Amino acid sequence: MNGKPPPAAEDSPDTALVGEICSALRQVAGRFGLDLGEEPRSTDAVWQTKTDPFSGENCPRLVWEGKARNGEVNFFPDGRIFAEYQVLLALPGDAERYIEAVQVWGRRGALKSDAVIGRFAG
Repeated sequence: MNGKPPPAAEDSPDTALVGEICSALRQVAGRFGLDLGEEPRSTDAVWQTKTDPFSGENCPRLVWEGKARNGEVNFFPDGRIFAEYQVLLALPGDAERYIEAVQVWGRRGALKSDAVIGRFAG
């Protein structure tokens, strides 16, 4: 699964869209007071292909794995995207909760985002 070559040029989203997605992931973490630095970066991701369960089409995706954080961006045939990037950091000012991951979804120029918030056991 790792190390597959990037999808064919006609199948892969352009670098501007990937940059928009990475920036949106960092921004949603920032809204909650967390700084991910330059993460995620498209250059740290590996291109893979995933079959869309609804259309049966092969869809490109970017995957971050094997480093400090994991995540993925799925590019669907109709132009939608869904991205999730692992954060696993305490929520500033709240000792009982943490940000599990940040998510971005939608279409180019109209991305929405939010965080997945967890509660520490105890």
